[in-house]
Amino acid sequence: MQLPEYHNLSTDKLGCIFKDTSATYKFYWFISILDLFVMKGKVKMVIWEIIAEMIGNAWYPIHYFHLSFGKQDSLDKQIREIRDYTNIAIDRNKNELVDEILQHPNQKAIRKMLRVFTYNVPFRFLRPWIDTSDDALMAKRSESFENDCLYSLQRENSEWMVTINPVWYDYLRKNYGILRDFAYWNLVNFIQARNPNVPNIPSKLIKPIERNSLTKQHRFWDTVIKEQGGINCIYTNKPLMPGDYALDHFIPWSFVTHDQIWNLMPADSSINSSKSNKLPDLDVYLMKLAEEHQKAVSIIYHRNPSDKLLEDYCSIIERPADLIEMDKEHLMTVFGKTFYPLYQIASNMSFETWKYNSQL
Repeated sequence: MQLPEYHNLSTDKLGCIFKDTSATYKFYWFISILDLFVMKGKVKMVIWEIIAEMIGNAWYPIHYFHLSFGKQDSLDKQIREIRDYTNIAIDRNKNELVDEILQHPNQKAIRKMLRVFTYNVPFRFLRPWIDTSDDALMAKRSESFENDCLYSLQRENSEWMVTINPVWYDYLRKNYGILRDFAYWNLVNFIQARNPNVPNIPSKLIKPIERNSLTKQHRFWDTVIKEQGGINCIYTNKPLMPGDYALDHFIPWSFVTHDQIWNLMPADSSINSSKSNKLPDLDVYLMKLAEEHQKAVSIIYHRNPSDKLLEDYCSIIERPADLIEMDKEHLMTVFGKTFYPLYQIASNMSFETWKYNSQL
């Protein structure tokens, strides 16, 4: 991905900032500096502000989507430690999360956990402009913005400060979207290599503002339930009626990140909080799911064989209509080929297995 040129700036050096990257720090360091400068108008930043932004930007993909940043990645390790220490919710709003980290009552302990990011990242990031591995020398040479480097590093009142080079102001503001995409494009490639079997990595790096509506999917299942005169929840066995149920992602949305109908099942709303983004026990529930979907396909197909949602089943079988007359053995084979691999990959990523407990 080539960056836009701009007057006499050495954008070729900016394009080299992620060369030979072995961890996620640089990606999130650059994204966080961009956000602070463009979105919050900060020309001068205390290093801890940037680190808190890094935590905020990486929090959701690690905790909600269970992405691995690699065994040697300190950002992954420290974020998990901070969650254990603070009990901050995994879906906390980013700005609230950043504020909580910066204002935590035990700031000393938080900074101790995050101190690793003050050592190398701020200095090594400037290597494309200033060729030295000596951090003290890097800071010294950056003070004069040597080779039009992106920022300078200086200590003020025992705090490291990052000051954006004025020659970059216009470029960063005008190309904010492109530069952020550049960072995330490189980050996607980096994380995909460490999560080769995980679907849809790009959608798992930024918390969505809102999820897609499931109106069409609810209409699909309302039709099925009306035709059958009701169905029983596959988890609790309680009867469900049209409009009086939750639409559950059988394999959690936080893993599949799609709303395909074959992974959606009407469920008793009482299971929402306990199942959450956990994996259902396939030995207990997969056959029940398959049988309900077989009935659903039969009803919808005979009513309207051109129903668009039937096309979703093409992800698991070439001709959805073939599901209608299948015996249990073949039906389980079709659904098993899709769900068992998804379950195994998600389980390897530390998604927990869940089974309904009527005592809870």
